[in-house]
Amino acid sequence: MIRFGAENLGHIFRWLMRGFLALAMLSVLAVVLVYYFASRSVPDYTQSYTVQNRIQGIEIVRDNKAVPHIFAQNDADVFFGLGFAHAQDRLWQMTLRRRTAQGRLSEIFGAETEEVDAFMRRLDIYALARVSASDQPPEARSALQAYADGVNAWIKTVQGNALGRGAPEFFLFQPSIAPWTPADSIALLKLMAVESSKHLQTDILRARTSITIGAELLHDIMPEDPSEGKTSLPEYAQMFHVPRTQIAALPERHDLHPVKPLGFAGASNVWAAQGIRTAGKASLLAVDPHNALSAPSQWMLARLELQSGGVIGATIPGIPVIMAGRSDKLAWGMAASHLDDLDLYVEQLDPQDPTSYKTSTGFKKFKTRQVILKIKDQKSKTLDLRWSDNGPVLPRSSFGLEEITPRDHVVSLRSTALGHQDKSLAALIALMMAPNAKEARNLFVDYEAPSLNLVVADSDTVALQLIGKVPSRRLGHIGQGRIPSQGWLQRNQWKGYFPFEQNPFDLNPNSGIVANTNNKITEAAFPHHISHSWGDSYRFQRLSKLLTERKIHTRDSFMDAQLDTISFSARALLALVAKELWFKEAPAPVGTPAYHRKTALELLANWNGRMNEHDPEPLIYASWMRHFQNYLMRDELGKLTSEFAQVNPVFIERVMRDIDGASVWCDIRQSSRVETCTEIAQSALDAALLELITDYGDRIESWRWGQAHQARHDHPILGHIPLLAWVTNIHQDTSGGDHTLMRGLTKNIGDAPYTNINAAGFRALIDFADLESSLYVVSTGQSGHPLSRHYDDLAQLWRRGEYIPMSLDPDLARAGAVGITTVMPKAN
Repeated sequence: MIRFGAENLGHIFRWLMRGFLALAMLSVLAVVLVYYFASRSVPDYTQSYTVQNRIQGIEIVRDNKAVPHIFAQNDADVFFGLGFAHAQDRLWQMTLRRRTAQGRLSEIFGAETEEVDAFMRRLDIYALARVSASDQPPEARSALQAYADGVNAWIKTVQGNALGRGAPEFFLFQPSIAPWTPADSIALLKLMAVESSKHLQTDILRARTSITIGAELLHDIMPEDPSEGKTSLPEYAQMFHVPRTQIAALPERHDLHPVKPLGFAGASNVWAAQGIRTAGKASLLAVDPHNALSAPSQWMLARLELQSGGVIGATIPGIPVIMAGRSDKLAWGMAASHLDDLDLYVEQLDPQDPTSYKTSTGFKKFKTRQVILKIKDQKSKTLDLRWSDNGPVLPRSSFGLEEITPRDHVVSLRSTALGHQDKSLAALIALMMAPNAKEARNLFVDYEAPSLNLVVADSDTVALQLIGKVPSRRLGHIGQGRIPSQGWLQRNQWKGYFPFEQNPFDLNPNSGIVANTNNKITEAAFPHHISHSWGDSYRFQRLSKLLTERKIHTRDSFMDAQLDTISFSARALLALVAKELWFKEAPAPVGTPAYHRKTALELLANWNGRMNEHDPEPLIYASWMRHFQNYLMRDELGKLTSEFAQVNPVFIERVMRDIDGASVWCDIRQSSRVETCTEIAQSALDAALLELITDYGDRIESWRWGQAHQARHDHPILGHIPLLAWVTNIHQDTSGGDHTLMRGLTKNIGDAPYTNINAAGFRALIDFADLESSLYVVSTGQSGHPLSRHYDDLAQLWRRGEYIPMSLDPDLARAGAVGITTVMPKAN
């Protein structure tokens, strides 16, 4: 046995202490070094820089919220300055978006993004953007090149002055940055078109669901438009002899995948009122585009002093455009149109030659190309790309296509986003210089994608115009674009596009107001229908009520509407779902399920539908409807139920009103008796309360919606790394809900189902009676650098429904500036 004396123990203790202190010092030193190198990339807004480019000198004034106001002698230099400012604050975000468009994420992230890259390579939007870059009109080409030069000038400045690689993320991933090009900006707009469209995933899901339950029940679960009667949809299983079967749920796609789950495609609110409806006798405009929340925000505020005048509003880093904002003559905002901009085609392969496919005139060879997909820490892979006359071919393993594609067939797609002479960005650049609302419309004749409802206003005019190419489908189109159809039948193929003049347009309506919340904008029948599937009609009902209940509006009344948290869907659904449950619960012992049910129903009975973060009622309602929809679907759909995570009020309303026999969903198929909707509703309420009691305790009155409905502005990469997530992610309790004007779309799956993950990333209120009093805000801050004080300084304002003023007065911008950056040419 070894014995240690006191002296030996003291000796060991001293060495252990020395080792501990050494490790502690090394840890502190490592943290200091990390902080030092990371902080080197925080831009200094007070610096002067010289660049090799031929410019005449640029001044970038950062106001007190770090909004860049860019002044120069000509428009090209202004766009150069915007590129320089975007790169200073959002270089990582820009390069990440570019890699997504290029299909090159796996070079830095490895196999986890391989599916994203393979999909983007097949769409080939980056190659299409390169071709389109050479087809831009001269003014747009000049702006795009100047912007790219500005981005590259900052990259060279970072490299020449050792400014921390430009962003802290580049210390963790590949630090080399390819020069920015005009094609990169065009590609980012095309990427937006892919992200904002819902029809790829919807068409596939409609086919998969049809195979499971048939076309008759499909009309309930995926209702097309509540104001329309049924339009016949063929049985997909019969079209392609695919057996009807239970279909499995798909694995979740990577967060960076541009194809979003059902319910998470583009959404927005935008409306404007003429002077006849405003206190100031001049037009008012409000806009708040909705998008996936992230840190930093998708949006960045900026002001450009062009030769035609100042322009101020929201930009998307990487794109040299004020996407929503104003000049001194015009204001504009946009909402996703939900245009059916995509069709899927089932292509029949030649049994003798799988490199050929069937057309209306016989078999034809696919166009093919091979590309190399580089994957970090793995061998590169070769992708075989194929195109039919309809468009790129998707692999059977994507999006559940294996389940709906017959043997010896493949699926291709045609989309308005895949144009190779795309002048959409040129139209948006020209919009910033438009003199009035009427002339603004004429700029979008050649605009292709993403399709948007553009609302414009000048001092006395308001207008709504659908922009984007509208596919011209044939009257005999099988399925009318709602499900994959036979690619070899000419009747299913597009004839081209309708003339721009036929796009829905509304100028100075009798009401004096134009508005859109992604709702239906035309009563035209197919093929002029625009879409069979629109956005949320409940937001539009609420907005219509707020806009019509008062004759005269002010900036403050528009603000109240923009921040409104009343849920029309809650009011409508509770009146139906709880109809036979109100005030029928007998007294019950404290703590029993009956007691909790009685307490919850009493709270909901006196609730006005306001989704307030401090109240328990929104949480009870959200959980109840989530469980109720799940209970209605799960016996019919099985595992496919998880594909319908978002609560669909139209489906629930159809069931409760028994529209076209939809109450059949309340009966559990596998049971021997016929269940009623009231029984299912009560069971769902009990399940919801059990879930909430487990998570928040049994004091129902103390529950808070905001605690469950936290807005999660997560960094897309660093936000998944435990220690760094604490620095980079921004979480806030929020009001609002899935169907409120102040939208806060819940995740509805996983461990935190009521998390707010999709909301207004930008809000603006523009008043032509006093343009300088117009208000703006973005959801996080201007900077994309987690160590910058401007990374999250707007987040609390956004959460509280507050705004910041932004003026076109140069003196006001300079008065509270946090810094003035000058960019000058190097002397010869």
